[in-house]
Order: sequence, then structure tokens, then C-alpha cells
Amino acid sequence: MDDALGQWLAAGSFFEHDGYRSFYRDQGDGPVLLCLHGYPTASWDWHRLWPLLADRYRLIAPDLLGFGFSDKPRRYVYSIHGQATRVEALLAALGVNTVHLLAHDYGDTVAQELIARQQQRQSSNEPGLRLGTVCLLNGGLFPETHRARPIQKLLRSPLAPVLLRLFNPRAFGRSFSAIFGAGSRPDTAELGRFWSLIEHNGGRALMGRLLHYMGERERHRARWVDALVRAPMPLRLVVGLDDPVSGAHMARRYRELVPDADVVELPGIGHYPQWEAAERVAEAVLAFSR
Repeated sequence: MDDALGQWLAAGSFFEHDGYRSFYRDQGDGPVLLCLHGYPTASWDWHRLWPLLADRYRLIAPDLLGFGFSDKPRRYVYSIHGQATRVEALLAALGVNTVHLLAHDYGDTVAQELIARQQQRQSSNEPGLRLGTVCLLNGGLFPETHRARPIQKLLRSPLAPVLLRLFNPRAFGRSFSAIFGAGSRPDTAELGRFWSLIEHNGGRALMGRLLHYMGERERHRARWVDALVRAPMPLRLVVGLDDPVSGAHMARRYRELVPDADVVELPGIGHYPQWEAAERVAEAVLAFSR
């Protein structure tokens, strides 16, 4: 582990729920901004955005179970519903019941489930976590517009065990870099950090199993799309248009389905706008999540 990741780890804490530990960062004062990362990475995704927002918010960013520095149980049944429940439990343990939410990729789907739960609670006047605003970055909000990468399709196939034995930092770097904008790709050192977070606690073996969310998005499409269409809080989408997975084509679908869609477009930026264009993402968040 290099110094940058070591410092990130040292500045964080661990939370135990249901027998497993999750790493999280918690820093700053002010309104809480909960940051939920994507697949296959971790809370480190937010490190470029962190200093731009820490003076304005109390930032809370967990490594979801199976990712980053969190536990990576092999026999656990991973699900978006389970991840949402763990997020709620973390916030409850921290005494937090109201947050602004910033989410990306896999985290977007967790956000959709959290929105759906808030809809249910409001309809029955139940207490629980309140989302003040939700800002979504690139992610598969609608399964019909999610363009899975070839490596993701292979990792969901019977070939996954063989592929994972052959998967190495070089192969990861080629595949991962391809979803960034042409002018904003990570260098070798940063790719090494992303890879080491995957490898931590034997996480490479879980890369296929953590793609469970792709099937869940199809099975729960009605619930999770309805969460966006009838969201009880303001939504904003900040989208890197050059993302081959969920870029301009996904933004078009968002505008078709979400009433009065608030979309901030980032030309030339790929799947990781919080890393590729941190200042522009910070501006979009600061202007929205108040």
C-alpha cells in the first residue's frame, strides 16, 4: 500500500454491523454529505473531491461491503438492499438522520433504493433516514441504457473463475482506463491504487459476485426507476458525456423519464467525473446540495 492510501486508511474508522466491518471516512462540519462509491472501487474515488467539499459539509464516505478496506466475505449474499441497510445502520450509529447524498455507479443504485425507502416511509408517516437532496453521477440508472463492458459480461459468465486467476494489474489498467475521458485518464500510480483496493482482503475473487447489481437492476427496475420519477426530494444528475457505459445515452434517457430533469453535462469526461473533473463536480454539488 502506498503512502496516499495509507493516509486515507489512517484517517478513517471501522463500523461493525451484522458481523462484518465496513471502513468509512467521516470529516468536517456542517450538513452531512453522504458519498457512495461505484464498482469496482471504493471511497478513495472521492479523494480529489474531498478537499473541495470538506469546508462546507460533514463528509461521510463508506467503503461498501465487499469493496476497498471493508470486509469482503466470500459466502455473503451481496445485494443492493443489503448495502442500503448497512448504510442506514452506519448513519444511525453516527447519530445522523438527515443527509444530502452524492452517489456514483453502484452507489447510484443504492441511492435509488434509499429514495424508494423514503417514499415508503413518507406514505405511512414512518420515521427514518431523510435525504435532503440527491446528486447522481454516471451510473446505470436504467438497465435498458446500461452498456456493460466486455469484462463485466465475462465476469458474470462461467468463465469468471479462470478469468480472475489471469486478471492482473496490467489487464485491469487497460480495461479500467477505457471508461475515462481521453484526456483525463489515471496514470500508472493511480491505477495501482485502484487495483490495490480491489486486491485488499482478497477482493479480486469477488469481482464477479459483486456484479450482482446488474441483474438486480433489471428485477427491481420498476421500483428503482419509480424512485427517480417520483422522488420526494430534489435530484441532480452530473454526467460525464464521454462515458461508454452510462454517458450521453443515459443522460438522454434520464431526460425522457424524470420530470423537470436537472442535468449538468461534462463534455470530454468519462465514467468517473468526481476523479476526472473534481472542480466542476464540486461546483455542481455546492450549488445544489444546500
